[in-house]
Amino acid sequence: MQPTRTANILLAAILLAALAAPMGVLLSSTAHGSLFEFTIKDERELGRKFNTAVRASLPIIEDPEIKEYAQDLGRRIIAVMPPQPWDIEVNVVRSNMLNAFAGPAGYVFLFSGLILEFEHESDLAGVLAHELAHVSQRHLADRIQKSQIVAPAAMIGMLAGAFLGGGQSTKAALAIGSQALGTSAMLSFTRENERDADQIGMGYLIKAGFNPWGLVRGFKVMRRKQWIMGRDIPSYLSTHPGLDERIDYISSRVEQLPEDVRNRPENDERFERVKTLIRSRFTDVTLAMGYYNQLEPGKWTCLDYMGHGILLERMNRMADASHEFEKALSCAPSDSLVAREAGRFYFQMGSFERSAALLQKAVMLNPRDLMTYFFYARLLGEKKDYAQAIDYMERVRKKVPDDPEIRYYLGRFYGESGDAFQGHLQLAYASLFKNEQKPADFQRRQAERFAATEEQKKALEEFESAYNERAEFW
Repeated sequence: MQPTRTANILLAAILLAALAAPMGVLLSSTAHGSLFEFTIKDERELGRKFNTAVRASLPIIEDPEIKEYAQDLGRRIIAVMPPQPWDIEVNVVRSNMLNAFAGPAGYVFLFSGLILEFEHESDLAGVLAHELAHVSQRHLADRIQKSQIVAPAAMIGMLAGAFLGGGQSTKAALAIGSQALGTSAMLSFTRENERDADQIGMGYLIKAGFNPWGLVRGFKVMRRKQWIMGRDIPSYLSTHPGLDERIDYISSRVEQLPEDVRNRPENDERFERVKTLIRSRFTDVTLAMGYYNQLEPGKWTCLDYMGHGILLERMNRMADASHEFEKALSCAPSDSLVAREAGRFYFQMGSFERSAALLQKAVMLNPRDLMTYFFYARLLGEKKDYAQAIDYMERVRKKVPDDPEIRYYLGRFYGESGDAFQGHLQLAYASLFKNEQKPADFQRRQAERFAATEEQKKALEEFESAYNERAEFW
């Protein structure tokens, strides 16, 4: 369900689109020359546009096991923060980069490569708490106000350079020009900002009940990667300078905490499930297989069997994959994720009865898992039970509205059931969310032909609004 692109192309796409977009004034100018005030309202609008730009150019992981985990982790920290003027949203980007950033108005992005590098959930929570401290202290808003850049399109480009520059900035600069990337340095956080985020983030981490050594370990992992990779390091390190010094003073603070706080137990159950999915489904096949090849015989977990099965399926070794899924099912008969992944595998194999039994079991074990509903809806569609297929897929769409694959199958089900308007409209959305302008235009025109009711015309207007917002970044 995920698009794939290289990181340097992503940065170039965001910057080029932003710099080429109309340069209307967004920020609240004052009467004093070039001075302006960057208000909460301004940040909210810029955040919405930046989120659209990121989602239009970076592959966001929509698997609910991963997405809900990241959001739940964020909610746990947000619960101990002061009230914020916006709803904070945490998403996971499919990328091997060790990166994380908080954009305007609390749009936070964790990169899957960062998650895989950490050993404990508290390591990831430490990084997230640090980013959320940037949000609560409005460090980015302060940098924007001091930069005095008032054009929103230019601002989005500068933000992309600041957050996604790092190791791939040289290649991106070939397409964009060094001036744009150089200007983005004005938005990079200062040492004072970083120290502030470390201290406040540590407070959030402790109040939320995590092991405080998580932030220290997280920074040590990134320091080690910096040493191994040299200068070609993602922006999470280049925009967070002085790691050695920061590790020292954070460690000193942790040492002063009560023993029961320093030695809090780690709870990594959900974290390991998420790492298994990321490794097996969203990571380079060779790298992922290297992980399974180094596991000692007799020490494999139920999740390892499941993850190995997912990976073998990606390698088109279906008989071997089936063998691993059956091991996982035997090992963990009441695990909803194992049932879901095995059900999804047998659906792809065309074993619909086996798939249906496993997916139904997964739904009973975890009624919140939208991926299970997605594949069960597809199974119903294969059986031409379009009414139920649409019902299940609509439940998924309401929770994951921007996924092109969900929209594609929803369009198919509507069209094959005889609802031509919704069929073409959903296919238009599918193309829109894949950034395919010509197919989106074609399907929109087809939907217009069948729009007869006021409700249908209103639905077209909503599509137009989404189209125009996304088209700014094509």
